[in-house]
Amino acid sequence: MNRVLLILLLCVVGLSSCKKGYDSLAEERTQAAKDDEIIQKYIADNNLGTVTNRIDSAGIATGVYYIELKAGTGNDLYTNSTRVTIDYTGKVLTTGYLFANSNSFHPSFSLGEVLRAWKLAIPQMKKGGKIRVLAASRYAYGPYPQDGINLPANCVVDFEIELLDVTN
Repeated sequence: MNRVLLILLLCVVGLSSCKKGYDSLAEERTQAAKDDEIIQKYIADNNLGTVTNRIDSAGIATGVYYIELKAGTGNDLYTNSTRVTIDYTGKVLTTGYLFANSNSFHPSFSLGEVLRAWKLAIPQMKKGGKIRVLAASRYAYGPYPQDGINLPANCVVDFEIELLDVTN
């Protein structure tokens, strides 16, 4: 009986001495507010308010905005298995640092395997269209730095995407 009480006492002491873990939900909310402030300031500073659209997902506003640069044609239906062939560039919104560029290579992706920002933005386009996407970090790479392309954690990104082909 004494051993059981001793084990329980050690467990209680051990658990009470644990440092509180971080609250990931609170950190996500704080980062979301920072990202939205950065995007809103960028839109205001560059007089893009009248041409910028915020994407809703299931009736909820997201941290993804787009500007239509060129209208496309067609009436495409998008699913996670839809393959898109694109031309794109990716920059850090706050610094303009170019971290991605498809150059003259035009990759094809299934919508189910791309960044969340692209999953939301590409269906706003039609074949031949071109948009600019401003995305909060949680819709891009989140809190994970991308060392291979020198992209810091939690950065707001700016993509320019041209939709060359759509295959269902």
